[in-house]
Amino acid sequence: MTKFVVLYIGSMSAESQIAESTPEQAEAGMKAWTDWAARTGDALVDFGTPLGVGKEVSGSGVSDTTTGVGGYSILQADDLDAAAELVKDHPHFMSGGESSIQIYPALDIPGM
Repeated sequence: MTKFVVLYIGSMSAESQIAESTPEQAEAGMKAWTDWAARTGDALVDFGTPLGVGKEVSGSGVSDTTTGVGGYSILQADDLDAAAELVKDHPHFMSGGESSIQIYPALDIPGM
């Protein structure tokens, strides 16, 4: 099994979504996420967490991030296609806007 990093991308930050949700919306959203986690079963290695607005550090300095990474999870699956199937009907898509999910395989480091 390979581990995959799942990044939740959105047009609105996770902080804004949390701040603007009513208690009822927040409860319904969490139920959708925990239902997805239950369906995913042992393939969900780390539920993850929402992420706040970040900074990008490069050789030329520090700036605000421009991508809308709102959170992450860690999955395990036989291959990338199987990992994609696990998030096909993910509740992240309920957040509206231009929501998407990016999936990256975690590669082994040679010699480690």
